[in-house]
Amino acid sequence: MARTRKMTDGPIREHLLAYALPLILGNLFQLTYNAVDSIVIGKFAGERALAAVSAANPVMTIVILGVSGISIGASVLMSRFFGAGDEEHLRHEVATTMLFGAAASLAVFALGLVFSGAILRLLRVPGEILGMATVYLRIIFVGFLFTFQYNILSASLRSVGDARTPVIYLALSSVLNGCMDVVFVAGLQWGVAGAGLATVIAQAASSALCFVHMQKNVPLLRLSRRDMRIDRELLRETLKSGSITALQQACQPVGKVLIQSVINAQGISVIAAFNAVSRVDDFACIPEQSISSAMMTCVAQNRGAGKKERVQQTLKTGMMLESAYGVLILLIVQLVKRPVMRLFAAQDSVQMVAMGVDYLTLMAFFYILPGLTNGIQGYFRGMGEMKTTLVATFIQISIRTIVVYALVPRVGLSGAALACAIGWSFMLLYAYVRYRAIRQRLES
Repeated sequence: MARTRKMTDGPIREHLLAYALPLILGNLFQLTYNAVDSIVIGKFAGERALAAVSAANPVMTIVILGVSGISIGASVLMSRFFGAGDEEHLRHEVATTMLFGAAASLAVFALGLVFSGAILRLLRVPGEILGMATVYLRIIFVGFLFTFQYNILSASLRSVGDARTPVIYLALSSVLNGCMDVVFVAGLQWGVAGAGLATVIAQAASSALCFVHMQKNVPLLRLSRRDMRIDRELLRETLKSGSITALQQACQPVGKVLIQSVINAQGISVIAAFNAVSRVDDFACIPEQSISSAMMTCVAQNRGAGKKERVQQTLKTGMMLESAYGVLILLIVQLVKRPVMRLFAAQDSVQMVAMGVDYLTLMAFFYILPGLTNGIQGYFRGMGEMKTTLVATFIQISIRTIVVYALVPRVGLSGAALACAIGWSFMLLYAYVRYRAIRQRLES
């Protein structure tokens, strides 16, 4: 079992880095799923197949964030029961969430099977890739059961202090996903269907490995037949807590769906280029998000201990780390932007590569902004200001979406980078106003 880290004493920078590094590793493995799909599809199935996967991904992102919200809500309850030594309720919570997840997964699969095509048409997916995008989305919906179960099982393990095991199994499943992509897409030429099948197999493997580990090696989480029932009161608490988290997390992907609809109207090359640069954006922002999570924990612990000075020191140190990383990622992206775009492209996708390079050349200068927004969001969460984080996220994605609608049809993919910068800037402005108000309240 992983040891806890108390952040109320000792060097704050050391605490933040030690907490963030494992999170970075785990999140990078999670992103590897989608990146490997995109690289292999772009290389061996072509630009249209890559565009089809890109068009389908925002739909699944919204659904998966709902899962994430429920899992976070369940994890809070599990951690509370574990801390209280209430092993019976801990197991009941695990079983309740797993069974609810199975039922919800079947419902989502049924709806996805019927409505995938209609949803993609609403998003203005071009007719020449609509069929491929529908096939891919339906196959991914099949794997939704395993996605839900992995999130629940990994939350269970983390709630009792085991944060390492879920990352190990996610790493193994990422390797499996890459191998299956090569076999199904490059070898058997199954296109988007092969990529979807590879993802489903990898998700099934990660959830199975977590479950077997939990049953064999974690006695207090070992479920018996008697435990396998839904506790209605626990389910109510889980959904209440999880729905608030899911609402906040849903702001970004809902906006991204609207943004994707604008991108989809610009043609195949733009869709494919946007898919590739979005993967780069995701990887670039992972360390920023992980530092934010570390700041949240450090602020919350020191706030609970009544150490106001360390709360402010955490904010200052965290923002310095975020800024330093922003400069570092600027230099890295400028150096690797062209070879990275070629990774995602087929040999004849010259236009796609050019558009992606132009986007990354501009976007690299803006990566410091999400670092600062993530940092201040971590501070607000640690202070219990969840409403502030929700409003700030809503402001950012709303403005970004409006600017995308205004700029992308006129200036192309670079307009999406400018939209991000404008949205983050307004978010920071609102966050600064709220920070001043909170600081005055603390000092009064």
